[in-house]
Amino acid sequence: MLRFFKGDPNTHIFVFKNGKVTRHGKGIDVWYMPMVSTISVIPVTSEDARFIFSETTGSFQEVAVQGNLTYRLTNPECLVDLLNYSIEPSSRAYASEDPEKLVQRIINTVQTHLRSFINQLPLEKALTEIGKLSDDVLLSIADDKALKGWGIAVESLHFTDVSATPEIKKALEASFREKLLREADQAIYARRAAAVEEERNLSERELQTSIELENRKKELVETQAQNQITLAEGDAKAEELRLKVYESLPSEALLGLALKEWASNAGNLENLSISPDLLGTIGGLMKKKA
Repeated sequence: MLRFFKGDPNTHIFVFKNGKVTRHGKGIDVWYMPMVSTISVIPVTSEDARFIFSETTGSFQEVAVQGNLTYRLTNPECLVDLLNYSIEPSSRAYASEDPEKLVQRIINTVQTHLRSFINQLPLEKALTEIGKLSDDVLLSIADDKALKGWGIAVESLHFTDVSATPEIKKALEASFREKLLREADQAIYARRAAAVEEERNLSERELQTSIELENRKKELVETQAQNQITLAEGDAKAEELRLKVYESLPSEALLGLALKEWASNAGNLENLSISPDLLGTIGGLMKKKA
């Protein structure tokens, strides 16, 4: 009795009869004889798979790696010969566990490639460079011969979390906290040092200003003193020139000029003392004049 099977456009349908493929294609509809025919269905769209496994870093510390990958079956004709994808047409349930085993094989392959990278990384880099680690493993998987032989393409790979054991995590947190405290202390010391340096610079500027003011005062005093000396020298020079006129005059003439000067200022004199010598000189002058 013939039965009808309507294919899904996201699957590749194979119809087997007596162990040989009688018809296949993407999303095809087929009539088949249940007693003599077998239908295999292989999904050809992208599928997602999650994983979690433990690995050891280059620091000999165990880490847990969680992530997800996206894969696609690119060669259904090859894969149907390697694995059993036959289904129960009425329920569309797979008749074997091969489809699930294939997913596990892909995850195992990812783990193998990951191990070759993470075993060379120190713990700190393994915990912090998740993105780079994902990219490196994805590039390595792209050249995997086993996956190519099965017709499997891993389209994307993401490690969502790489975490250390609770004991190591506490130790890392304590170490990081201590590092932050040291950085905070260093920042405080740096601010204090900057403040001290600024205070020292300010004191130096004030000292330089005081020195400059004192130097200016010194220059002013020296200039004033030099000006007074110059004025005194000028007055002395003027007096010398004024008296130079009287050098050639005889003593009698000088005495006469003195008496004349005295007579003009006689009203301002309160006391006058005349010595015998001066009186004799004045008498002699008067005789000569007579």
